[in-house]
Amino acid sequence: MLEKPNNYTILNSTEYIDVAGAKNIPAKIDTGADSSAIWASDIKMESNGFLSFVLFDEKSPFYTGQRLSTDHYTVKSIRSSHGDQQVRYLVELKITLSGQSFITTFTLANRSRNNFPVLIGRRTLKNRFLVNVSKSSVKRPKTTTTTRLNQELKTNPHEFHQKYIERSKS
Repeated sequence: MLEKPNNYTILNSTEYIDVAGAKNIPAKIDTGADSSAIWASDIKMESNGFLSFVLFDEKSPFYTGQRLSTDHYTVKSIRSSHGDQQVRYLVELKITLSGQSFITTFTLANRSRNNFPVLIGRRTLKNRFLVNVSKSSVKRPKTTTTTRLNQELKTNPHEFHQKYIERSKS
């Protein structure tokens, strides 16, 4: 077993963070991602040059409706794990992760379809944290989607194949 080097905190593959007044937000710790991303909505460029946005959206249990505004932002071209390229705003936000509070950069993204509203990447982890990928701090309810799909597959394999597999090829 590896010993913990001095000054590093061990994180699990998922953790809870506090950000911009929101508490206990589930985050995926992703050592494969270069940068960190946070779910943002209603992103606007104000006439005074400030960027304003809301964290999460109304469908999220973490949504507060609080509008954040900054004149300290840049843009970044991001290539997703699926190969899609997007231009995103990059902002600094103060977070608390595993008892440590610090400012880090996040790209603003629509993460409504992701399992986690926040992704913590290598740049945030560097020189602060090590990651134990075999443990998770966030307890997620088991999904019924896979169970339902397997039941549907057993009921009629041919119909299942036509509905889900053949359709996805087009």
